[in-house]
Amino acid sequence: MQASLVRPAAAMALALALAAAGLGTAASPAVAATITAGAGSYTDTRPAGTSGPTTNTGAPVTPKLTAAARNKPVPTNDWWTSLAYQRYGDNPYSTPMYGHPLTYQATSGGLEVGYPTTPAVVGDGRQYEYAHKADLTLGLSGLNSPDTKADDWSDWTVTPYWSDGARTLRTTIGHGLPYVYAKGSGGDARITTASAPTVFADNGNVLGITVAGHHYALFSPTGTDWTVSGSTITAPLGGKDYFSLAVLPSTDALATFRKYAFSFVTGSKVTWESTGGTVRATYSLTTEAKEGTERGTLQALYRHQWLHTSDALTGYTYVSPRGTMKVREAASFTTNQKGSGVVPALPAVSGVDKARLTGYLNEVANASDPFSGATDTYWTGKALGRLAQLVPVADQIGQTGIRDKLLGLMKGRLQEWFTAGGASEFSYDKDWKTLTGYPASYGSDTELNDHHFHYSYYLYAAAIVAQYDQTWAADSAWGTMVKNLIRDTANPSRTDTAFPFLRGFDVYAGHSWASGHQGFAAGNNQESSSESTNLSAALVLWGSATGDTSLRDLGSYLLTTESEAVEQYWFDTDQQVFPGSFGHDTVGMVWGSGAAYSTWWTANPEEIHGINTLPITGGSLYLGRDKATVKRNLAEMVRENGGPAVEWRDLLWEFEALADPASAKAKWDAGNAGYTPEQGESKAHTYQWITTLDSLGAPDMSISGDIPTSAVFAKNGVNTYVAHNYGTTARTVTFTNGATLSVPARSTATGTGTGGGTTDPDPGTGTPTGNTFRLKSGGTLTTATDGAAGTDTIASADGVNRDGTPYKPTTYQIRGVNGTLSAGASTTFRLRVDAGATVGLAPQVRVSYDLTGDGTFDRTETYRYFATDPVAGWEEYTQAAGAQATTGTLGNLAGGTVRLEIWNALGSGTSQVQTGTDAAVLKIPYV
Repeated sequence: MQASLVRPAAAMALALALAAAGLGTAASPAVAATITAGAGSYTDTRPAGTSGPTTNTGAPVTPKLTAAARNKPVPTNDWWTSLAYQRYGDNPYSTPMYGHPLTYQATSGGLEVGYPTTPAVVGDGRQYEYAHKADLTLGLSGLNSPDTKADDWSDWTVTPYWSDGARTLRTTIGHGLPYVYAKGSGGDARITTASAPTVFADNGNVLGITVAGHHYALFSPTGTDWTVSGSTITAPLGGKDYFSLAVLPSTDALATFRKYAFSFVTGSKVTWESTGGTVRATYSLTTEAKEGTERGTLQALYRHQWLHTSDALTGYTYVSPRGTMKVREAASFTTNQKGSGVVPALPAVSGVDKARLTGYLNEVANASDPFSGATDTYWTGKALGRLAQLVPVADQIGQTGIRDKLLGLMKGRLQEWFTAGGASEFSYDKDWKTLTGYPASYGSDTELNDHHFHYSYYLYAAAIVAQYDQTWAADSAWGTMVKNLIRDTANPSRTDTAFPFLRGFDVYAGHSWASGHQGFAAGNNQESSSESTNLSAALVLWGSATGDTSLRDLGSYLLTTESEAVEQYWFDTDQQVFPGSFGHDTVGMVWGSGAAYSTWWTANPEEIHGINTLPITGGSLYLGRDKATVKRNLAEMVRENGGPAVEWRDLLWEFEALADPASAKAKWDAGNAGYTPEQGESKAHTYQWITTLDSLGAPDMSISGDIPTSAVFAKNGVNTYVAHNYGTTARTVTFTNGATLSVPARSTATGTGTGGGTTDPDPGTGTPTGNTFRLKSGGTLTTATDGAAGTDTIASADGVNRDGTPYKPTTYQIRGVNGTLSAGASTTFRLRVDAGATVGLAPQVRVSYDLTGDGTFDRTETYRYFATDPVAGWEEYTQAAGAQATTGTLGNLAGGTVRLEIWNALGSGTSQVQTGTDAAVLKIPYV
């Protein structure tokens, strides 16, 4: 069974007639039993005996919106969806909502606000959570609202609304917002604290309080004054209708936060572009000055964001379930990432036995039921995905008969679903503005779950069909229905009145959410991140095959963003996110409050680890970005499983092949005769995948091509470049290391490239021009000398002796390094560290060398710790402290990785390390 079986997830798309090109805005359908959409059709009424969204008791439910928001498509499957979806009939307010750093829950008297900073490990050690616990409740004197509704929303903010007839309250909250912005009428501003607060600043309309160890600032209009009476704090609004509060990183931050207290956030928006192999995204807030002229603000960036921005950040940080959040003093920031490439299939290589592969292909194509009895949306999708993976594989070895048979099977089943009136069809819900497939599965109808998971397979299959038959994909044929599924799951339009913008993809969190109602104390959740990225990869392929570059680039943005979030929050690639008390290296599902080593349907470790890899396709290459992560992940699976995988061995072999193809090939050779493929897999695909990677080498994600349908593989220091050209004329694909590849029209090309080199020249992820690297905030080593000075925090040792063993290290790394070992030279470093006034801290450094970039560090050098003094000011820590321990042997670097880790070996406080200057450098013994 798959995670999709009972997991909450996203909702489906309306099939409307569209313009001949693009997705466009379409009006809601007129009342009719069947609505035509190109050659397909859908219904506007559910099939007899089926249900749409319901409460937990089975009662029908409609969106809980104000009149102002009633005609605006509500984004189900978001971090705040319980405001609009009343899953539990006895709770007309909301369940906990995790905005980070703040958490929220709507009640009759207003908005509970919390800032959880201490994780709890629960469920027999299988889940960590920073659960919502109210520090205070923001409201109005006397407010007693019968419900809370969603009044407005934007890309990552929402405005809940309360009214009891005499009083009204609106608050604007969001991801990364340390502020809550309130507008109220009919009563005084009221803050009720969970316990009697400690006042640390009282400046009339600005009050600083500490509750449960957390510091807050309260802001009422100029000329008013806060009054503290036990746990109740009030302020008259003085004829105004606004007030705000902020959670402070420290009490001395009050002046900075006061500066922006009346610059109210009114909206949020992301824009993106994919050019030259790089995905660039800008996250912007709009603001309104309630007093004065200040229009700036403060916002906290998640780890997956600040790792990829060069914008200036303050020294302020917050705790979150996603690791440290860093604060920017501006209304926008921009991220830049290498694009995560997608290919229709791994290319043909001589190592694949064509006769053997043909035999495996025939097993699928000639099966008595290629769809294995699937009838519902999920399992039909899985079957479509299995066939879609094999079409280009058959084509590349000249088996056009098998290719066309598979295409025919896929077309036939897609057309059945895309035509109303049969045993399977789509139905549009005008209240929830979603298209649901019936027979539904796993709450895709009653809870609006998992649409992005289910439909990812339909869209991927449609993209493969479009690659070979553009007539089938035309809007006048079946393309309109395909685009409607896109509009339901990944609508790029904010003005479309039939579907919400992006529905379940949380642009700020960096990943999708699965539950359609978000009705859990732990917030929303997502299990199978890889089925979510399957949707993004399908958009890249569909957009490329149909010439829709805007959809292609949307897919590239979604895939590149979510793949980084997956690395950080599902796999803890840098080991900087999961709490030290959580004893796992990976998780099966991420929650708003934390994450869990589990699935919805089983505790089997194979499936906990495998659910975030399936389906393995040409869009899965991002999983091999960090080879050490893959190896650590699989090692944990074996430990937890008590031995190698049995049920999902094929998926996990394919996953391993992204880091260590030779090892995966050995396992395939030893065990391919005696297993049953996972239901979305086939022996044909697994054999071709593993054997091809054994020939080409693992993917090198530090290099990207200037079209999204390209990839690079590396073996023994030699790169192989792959690209698929969907265009009607030949083109040259240029990679970010300068290499080029000529690709004929409508073809895949493979080669070692011309020009360029074997690594990427960009700072932090590629070839240095020397042997001296600066530490750069965000976790990179770079030869660039034009960066801004900064500081990073070194985590506390939490009162335990960590001498010699990295503990919550602050890590800096550069990949793709070439160099010849210099005889007699050794590693040197010069770092500036400062413990402030904290007594007894001792930073320690480890430098590691992965000579070939295969994910295994061949040499580690651990240096003695440096005891800092309790006086504010920088101190210099160098290799002169002496080596404590070394393992392995140095050799020449061929596409290698160099890593520096610094952590506190002793003490109970944090310290700082300087970045971006000549006093923050590592010099390696290479020329």
